[in-house]
Amino acid sequence: MKKITTALLCCFLATASMFAQKYVPSPENLKARQEFDEARFGMFIHWGASSVLGDGEWVMNNKNIKIKDYQRLQRAFNPVDFDAKTWVGIAKNAGMKYITLITRHHDGFSNFHTQYSDWGIANTPFKRDIVKEIADECHKQGIKICFYYSLLDWYRTDYPYETGKTGKGTGRTEKSNYASYLQFMKNQLTELLTKYGEVSTIWFDGHWDQLDNDHDKTLQSKIDWKYDEIYSLIHKLQPQCLIGNNHHLLPIDGEDFQMFERDLPGENKSGLSGQEIGKLPLETCETLNGSWGYNIKDNSYKTPKELVDYLVRAAGYGANFLLNVGPMPNGEIQSEFVERLAKVGDFMKIYGSTIYGTQGGFVRPQDWGAVTEKGNKVYLHLLKQKEDKWMIKIPVAFKTAKYFKSGAPVKFQKLDNNFVVFDINPAQRDELDTVIELEK
Repeated sequence: MKKITTALLCCFLATASMFAQKYVPSPENLKARQEFDEARFGMFIHWGASSVLGDGEWVMNNKNIKIKDYQRLQRAFNPVDFDAKTWVGIAKNAGMKYITLITRHHDGFSNFHTQYSDWGIANTPFKRDIVKEIADECHKQGIKICFYYSLLDWYRTDYPYETGKTGKGTGRTEKSNYASYLQFMKNQLTELLTKYGEVSTIWFDGHWDQLDNDHDKTLQSKIDWKYDEIYSLIHKLQPQCLIGNNHHLLPIDGEDFQMFERDLPGENKSGLSGQEIGKLPLETCETLNGSWGYNIKDNSYKTPKELVDYLVRAAGYGANFLLNVGPMPNGEIQSEFVERLAKVGDFMKIYGSTIYGTQGGFVRPQDWGAVTEKGNKVYLHLLKQKEDKWMIKIPVAFKTAKYFKSGAPVKFQKLDNNFVVFDINPAQRDELDTVIELEK
């Protein structure tokens, strides 16, 4: 009987301990989640020493470049045309509400001044702290600043590369030491969260390196990342700072938003985002051409129409759209990106209120478009519907219907079972998105 009682007590204590460690977001964090969920549009920036080679941010891994050879990029990276004010202005003009900046990618290169590594921007001819200049400019222009931080590393020998999938050809032979690597990450994260003002999110990437594949969602990581230690450090330093992890899984304890890579939530067309959709704020990220980092051969630029479609459909799922640019090694955001972002910005100047602060509508995005809702307004975004008569089932009662841009009334007829037929006036169509506003 005593043994049974002792066993039950141990079980109770273990359970109590588990619940005691459960993450409880602070009031500041909950407020930040709401603000993040209302933003709907942000800029992703992939940039660093790898940009010099003009072959994407994975070039070190893809070309099996040895560390001793890759180090030469530190003397070659000199972005003399970089101007933080211009970059942040481009994002703001596009209607973006936040910037997620690469502080350290998989090649281990730090875009900020750090006392914990010699491999970074401080030891280039450029020397200036890129992260500080962008963070300062974001704070000045009213744009939220978010930091991307890689969990994996192709450069450092203490990262557990032996069990990782990538970075096998960079020449490492020493035995790894995750305790050392974990402390390194904590040290750098402390710098990022104490030297650059308020940080809105930390965007982690690389968990998948310690999985055999990205499709089986039941797989366990080959290492214990000690997320409880990492996440608690972040929330201690800046309680409002949101944490997201691009592990392609449901959010785990301590995370504040869920991300989807190159996929709208639930669609999984790229094969990376087959996870379920959780209850936290959502974000999807995609590239403006086909590459994340600068690729001199990649001319597959998405059209303004494609970008608007993706933005609207993301909002229709209740998700933010984080759109990536890969600046050139000289520090310029290339003209093809700037021109397309400006056109999206023109769209947002007119239709932004049908995107910002909205929720996903009464139906998931369809071939014809998407629905967003805010307060007593429902917005029907006709992205591809071309017929003069359009029928849809609307399960909410509404009083009026009008074209959002002109305010002109839209003729409609209510049928049985909540079906409604709208007469679409060709003169009121918008080539990017014809929006009909319903008032409940």
